[in-house]
Amino acid sequence: MQRPQRKPLLSMAAEISGSTYLFIAVCAFLLFIAAWFLATGLGVAKPIFLPSPTAVVAKLGKLAADGTLASDVGNSVYRIMIGFLIASVMALATAILIGAYRFWEAAIEPFLDFVRYMPVVAFVPLTILWSGTGDIQKFLIIWIGTYFQQALMFKDNIKRVPTDFIGFGRTLGMSDLRVLMRIVVPSAMPQIWDTLRISLGWAWTWVTLAELVAANSGLGYRITVAQRYLQTDMAIGYILVLGILGLATDQIMRFLGRHFFTYERKS
Repeated sequence: MQRPQRKPLLSMAAEISGSTYLFIAVCAFLLFIAAWFLATGLGVAKPIFLPSPTAVVAKLGKLAADGTLASDVGNSVYRIMIGFLIASVMALATAILIGAYRFWEAAIEPFLDFVRYMPVVAFVPLTILWSGTGDIQKFLIIWIGTYFQQALMFKDNIKRVPTDFIGFGRTLGMSDLRVLMRIVVPSAMPQIWDTLRISLGWAWTWVTLAELVAANSGLGYRITVAQRYLQTDMAIGYILVLGILGLATDQIMRFLGRHFFTYERKS
């Protein structure tokens, strides 16, 4: 029997192994670092505008040694965890309501659509006015930036549950609440998890924005201080740290998703 011919690596929808995928990804990062070394080594830009990778790493090492980096990362992670958790729980409750009941969909979804187009940046001065410059203001910015989008995406996840599943619950005499909790939400959980993973990336953006404007700790605050005193190495270093943390949380969510929903891959 003739084996199916594999598509070339660069063709559309080509299948590649996990090891090949990892190799390509690592090469892309190495290419970026090499281009950075080359640009700074050739003096394309002055060090005050673009310091070398070694200068950035040395600065981060110094900040890590005196505890500043760990303190800033800890503060930002704490704010994201609280703000993101509150937004996600509220968004899921709202999505179940508007995803299962047409009345609540008509009453709530247009308003969510209306608010989600309002720029989060415009709310920053108002949140400072409403709640000061403490952690509550950071939670509020993360909530505004994620809740409305999450609720609508969760609703779409719930809407995709086959009606046959719901009909099966009805034939068993299950109440609306039991159908929602035992059939609808568990069936939609793999997609809901993916939505959580994507929206967690937004939370990193919003906490940085909140800390850039009104804070005395956190990664965003330190970037503001670095820009104020033209410490470009520290600003770029902290931006890279944000990227690394975002990538790490994304990969952890992917790993947990594959672990929690193994039946999705089998199907």
